[in-house]
Amino acid sequence: MFKSTSPSLILLGSLAVVVGLVAIAWPGVTLLALVILFAIYAFTDAGLQTMRAFSGRGAGPAFGHLLLALIDLAAGAFAVAWPAPTVFVLVIVLAAWALAGGVAEFFAGFQAGEGAGTRAVFFTSGLVSFAFGVLLFARPGVGALTLALLFGLYSLVYGFSQINAGIHVRQLGKA
Repeated sequence: MFKSTSPSLILLGSLAVVVGLVAIAWPGVTLLALVILFAIYAFTDAGLQTMRAFSGRGAGPAFGHLLLALIDLAAGAFAVAWPAPTVFVLVIVLAAWALAGGVAEFFAGFQAGEGAGTRAVFFTSGLVSFAFGVLLFARPGVGALTLALLFGLYSLVYGFSQINAGIHVRQLGKA
């Protein structure tokens, strides 16, 4: 079992390292790839919603699924036709999520029964998330570039950790 797992971990890690290097070297290409993936998701979901519309018995659910399919088609077409505004919307959605999550985490620190260390973690992570959201709202263009670079760094760290895990699993298999 160990011998068959280690090559797949090492291969997965190597691919993640390559993706990370590409993301850092060409952040614009990374953002375009993200937009294309979103468009593929939207078109796929449009097809699935259409299938669900015609697989049901009632007209009410069919209308709702067809409406969702049309919205998905419009979102996918918009993403393909105008990738820059799509990235901008993605950054704004992420900023709103970071703001809301930061506020929720900050107030979670006031929960009864939590220790001082746990409260400090909630307060700190809430403030960091809130500040991240404010920065993304203030500078969405820089935020988009930063997201691409962070994705690249994450891919590098993940890739090296998978390669390391694969090497350790291989050594366990030999032992």
